[in-house]
Amino acid sequence: MDLVTPGIGLLFWSTLFFLILLFVLGKFAWPSILIAIKTRNESIRRALDAADRAKEKMAMLKADNEKILAEAKAERDALLREAKQVKDMLIADAKEQATEEAKKLVQSARESIQTEKAAAINDMKTQMAILSVDIAEKILRAKLEDSKVQKELIDKLINETDLN
Repeated sequence: MDLVTPGIGLLFWSTLFFLILLFVLGKFAWPSILIAIKTRNESIRRALDAADRAKEKMAMLKADNEKILAEAKAERDALLREAKQVKDMLIADAKEQATEEAKKLVQSARESIQTEKAAAINDMKTQMAILSVDIAEKILRAKLEDSKVQKELIDKLINETDLN
């Protein structure tokens, strides 16, 4: 059992060295360690504060980004609506212009047909008149070959003229 129970001398010297070590550490090492711990705590606190500020800034930036994104979407939608209106207006104008052109073409075609019809009728009248004169001339020549018949026709025509 001697090995398990320490001697009084060993206890005394161990306690004395422990107290000297405690005094030396308390005098020289603890202030430096406490200053280092304080400095470290202060830097950690500053870092946490900076992180909180950065977090708040990020939240503000995120809100601003969402606001800008919403504005951009609204502007895009407005531009698309405007482009659609312009497209619809251009299509309507083109349809209206095409309708007007078609009406003009139909009117022009009608006028051309009327003109061609009138020209054809006049041409027919002229040809019929020429044909009638040719036929009448041939008939008269055939009838007037004899001079006696010629005289009777002339007398008849003169008498008819006097009556009128």
